[in-house]
Amino acid sequence: MEDTSSNRKVYEGILLQLNEIIAEENLRPGDKLPSERELSDRLCVGRSSVREALRALELLGLIETRRGEGTFLKHYRQNRLIDILGSYILRDSKTKKDLVEMRKILELDAVQLACRRATQKHFDEMERILDTAWERIEQGEVPMEEDYLFHRIIARSSRNSVLHRIWAPLVEYSGGIRKDSLSREGRVRNSHQEHIQVMEAIREGNEQKAVDYMKVHLDNSML
Repeated sequence: MEDTSSNRKVYEGILLQLNEIIAEENLRPGDKLPSERELSDRLCVGRSSVREALRALELLGLIETRRGEGTFLKHYRQNRLIDILGSYILRDSKTKKDLVEMRKILELDAVQLACRRATQKHFDEMERILDTAWERIEQGEVPMEEDYLFHRIIARSSRNSVLHRIWAPLVEYSGGIRKDSLSREGRVRNSHQEHIQVMEAIREGNEQKAVDYMKVHLDNSML
């Protein structure tokens, strides 16, 4: 009989090693992955095991296979799986409360570190995101993507990779909460102004003001 436990370990190991290859080679969405044969040789595993791992990633929408071209990395944030997982996670009110609480802790720490570590490159990106968000608001749209990107650049400007890695899935899974918040009448314009206040406080290097502005913004966003 086939040892399913052993197969599972091989399968999981391949997925972890694939992730390492993607990181080592700095592969981005749209980039081509090594071929099945190459992965089999590099990872010292059978091609059938590699094929199984790739099939799982494709079912999850993380990669795509193009006939005659190869296998390519997709952007995980375009995947509906995140929304589906989030809807299940947030069914439990206690989990939802804990998620919101943890996000506040991380965001307030991030904005404080950003006051010390943000560079002009980060501020240029913040301004670009805010300009794009305002254009969408003026067109009557809800800038969900720009809202995410603004908070992400703050997390990145903290220059704490662990903080950013913990922050990212929390915000992904709380997408429904953000969408409900931004859908409230008048909220998108108020949120945009709050983002500007947070950015300017970070630019000043005023940690207390930045934390206070971010706390108000998060409280208003999570009502």
